[in-house]
Amino acid sequence: MLPEPKYSGAKARQMFRFRGRIGLCFVASLSFIAGMTDSISFMVTGDFVSFMSGNTTRLAASLSTSNFVLALHIALLVATFVVGNALGVIAATYSGRRSWPLLFCIGLLLCVGGFLGENTIAPILAVFAMGMINAVVEEVNGLPIGLTYVTGALSRFGRGLGRAILGQQRIGWRVQLVPWSGMLVGAIAGGTMAHTLSFKAMVISGVITLGVGIASAAIPRSWQSKYMPK
Repeated sequence: MLPEPKYSGAKARQMFRFRGRIGLCFVASLSFIAGMTDSISFMVTGDFVSFMSGNTTRLAASLSTSNFVLALHIALLVATFVVGNALGVIAATYSGRRSWPLLFCIGLLLCVGGFLGENTIAPILAVFAMGMINAVVEEVNGLPIGLTYVTGALSRFGRGLGRAILGQQRIGWRVQLVPWSGMLVGAIAGGTMAHTLSFKAMVISGVITLGVGIASAAIPRSWQSKYMPK
């Protein structure tokens, strides 16, 4: 991993902006993975593995129609996602706040799930992985970022747009389109692959995650610690 050089003045501000650009590229890659993974699962099984707002609505709808078997299944997905988030933070802490160990674990979970197929515990592994991926990046240069959900990003973008129309000077609201765009493109790619590869397309999602993990090793550790949850 490359050490972070020390700068001051104009050079420090330039490096601050560069760290932000690297962080946003990182966010776009992770959101792409989340969108791809979610789309593959939804196209093949009908289950969301990263979009828990959708699963919460499905849970409520199944309870309202007394479909308790489906409700239990969806509740398990939601609970697994929460546990994945919690263990992601714990794993990030014990790995010294480095991204690559976490991404390697996530990539392996997705690869194993893809090989096992949708009629096994594979969807649970995918949900767990998508919970964990949220611990990789939480903010970039102080701006909050969501990886596996984009409602908040669109809301922050919309509020920022409204303030801009009113002439209020706020920074950072435009970058909220980065995770949304990454998830959109990833979902298109995942849906396309699911048509031909079915759930085995999850292996490709896992391999891409491993590749991003390798690339992330070049990001200075001090930068990674600023991206991760505190």
